[in-house]
Amino acid sequence: MDSKRESTRVMKSRSVLCVLLILLNLSAVSSIEDKCSACNAIADEIEIELSNYPANHGQSLDSKGRSEGNLIDSRDSELRITKLLDGLCNKMQDFTLEKLATDEEIWVRVHDWNNLPAGKDKQEVRAYSKYISSFCARLLEETKDKLLELMKTGDVKLGRIGKALCNDLSEHCDSNSDDDDDDYMHDEL
Repeated sequence: MDSKRESTRVMKSRSVLCVLLILLNLSAVSSIEDKCSACNAIADEIEIELSNYPANHGQSLDSKGRSEGNLIDSRDSELRITKLLDGLCNKMQDFTLEKLATDEEIWVRVHDWNNLPAGKDKQEVRAYSKYISSFCARLLEETKDKLLELMKTGDVKLGRIGKALCNDLSEHCDSNSDDDDDDYMHDEL
């Protein structure tokens, strides 16, 4: 009788273990998708910032305020890109995760934290903004030097930063994924 109880207990333990492993596996898949989406939102913001930066920002002026010397094409300058990346994660605090009617989740910019759409929980929205900001910091800590080098040498151009950052450098997205071409910045709260 004791061996039958022991056998039943072992079977229950194995069942519980199997259920836990399945749940862990499902949460890992979800986590990977969240990281891919967050990485692409960060890459999109880098693209936007780079495209808005004037090409001759590094031009020098004489004592009378007139242009002096050669124009410096700063679109690909190391200092410009470094400054952009250094301030990026603070800007990502303006983003939150939005669930669409299709159950797809995308990162969107919040323009007015005091005027969220009806039904939005401000604490939840803020928690997502903190998540993407801290994710951004970890992502750039791991990839900044390599990304900077690729951009500086011209190996990564505008329009391809998402693929370089999210597929190649961090591997947060599957290289077969369509997510690297999505534009996450068109939607806003």
